Amino acid sequence: MKIKIKKLHPDIKLPTYAHPGDVGMDLYSLEDCELKPGERKIFSLGFATEFEIGYAAIIKDKGGPPVKYGLHTMGGVFDAGYRGEYNVLLINLGQEPHQIEKGDKIAQLVIYPVMIAELEETDNLSDSSRGTGRWGSTGIK
Repeated sequence: MKIKIKKLHPDIKLPTYAHPGDVGMDLYSLEDCELKPGERKIFSLGFATEFEIGYAAIIKDKGGPPVKYGLHTMGGVFDAGYRGEYNVLLINLGQEPHQIEKGDKIAQLVIYPVMIAELEETDNLSDSSRGTGRWGSTGIK
């Protein structure tokens, strides 16, 4: 699959796959920042994309930062029709401030095939084994 990518800032590092066969492209910080415990910050990434309808670009955590530092991405779904600048919202769930340097890997971007749903309003839904059961409906202790 080909994705068109446009640099919006001249000195950015474009997303990259670290290894052949990886599904997540590394995303890089454009700035230096200290993220304090409990603090959230939007990091602009400096690029925009174009890809086919039927796909979505979704921001996900890197493997190491959540485990080592408590850094977590919050959301990040980019639709096929979006042409604006990509960004990452990070929160520091750790106990210590974390220093992010320009060029650090802060998240990853995964391209997913998606179904575009057609909603059909109804007054009734079919029965299922779960029914309306919510949290604990599977017997979690």
